[in-house]
Amino acid sequence: MTQEYTLEELEQKIGYQFKDRRLLKQALTHSSYANEQKINKLKDYERLEFLGDAVLELVSSDFLFHENPQMPEGKLTKLRSSMVCEPALAYCAKDLQLGNYMLLGKGEEATGGRNRDSITSDAMEAVIGALYLDGGFQTAHDFIHRFVLSDLENKILFYDSKTVLQELIQTEAGSRFSYELKGEAGPDHNKEFLVDAVLNEQVIGSGRGRTKKAAEQQAAYEAIMYLRKGQIKEQ
Repeated sequence: MTQEYTLEELEQKIGYQFKDRRLLKQALTHSSYANEQKINKLKDYERLEFLGDAVLELVSSDFLFHENPQMPEGKLTKLRSSMVCEPALAYCAKDLQLGNYMLLGKGEEATGGRNRDSITSDAMEAVIGALYLDGGFQTAHDFIHRFVLSDLENKILFYDSKTVLQELIQTEAGSRFSYELKGEAGPDHNKEFLVDAVLNEQVIGSGRGRTKKAAEQQAAYEAIMYLRKGQIKEQ
């Protein structure tokens, strides 16, 4: 957490003031920081992440069940999985700039941990867990609806970006499209992949993620936004 980013500021963004702010601090404490500072391992965000994951699954399941009364179980499960997967939660975390508020070890900081999907998505779940403990189910429910289940049309586009992009490109006869791996960053146990979406030798989107698939998803989403703005030139 840098000096210009405070817990009080994050509380204002969330719209909730913690009775026990230590819970919020714990939700933002990465294991690398806990190790460096010799903090009890149980004081990083991992236990809160475990709890938040369960709360998120319940709230999102309830939402999808009532919003889609004609949707069968299989499709509900698939949609829920796409909505609460790592890239999706990291996408939501960006709205809060959650990475800027985190406490990271020096090594994790140096390798770009604040922008790593695997970290910010875990922190998002940990914040949900902290809200549940501090304010109860309704507080966590309201947060999830505001920051995870809002703007679903755009978010579902992100979740299905690779499929949507493929359909867009198929309408252009003779187009040549590929995902190109541009590099890797971070240690072997927490590597991040950098991928470009390339259409007719022109980069129209870039993405990064803990897996190549996650990086391609983000690159595809950027490419869709690019194409929809009509910026691609005739080759």
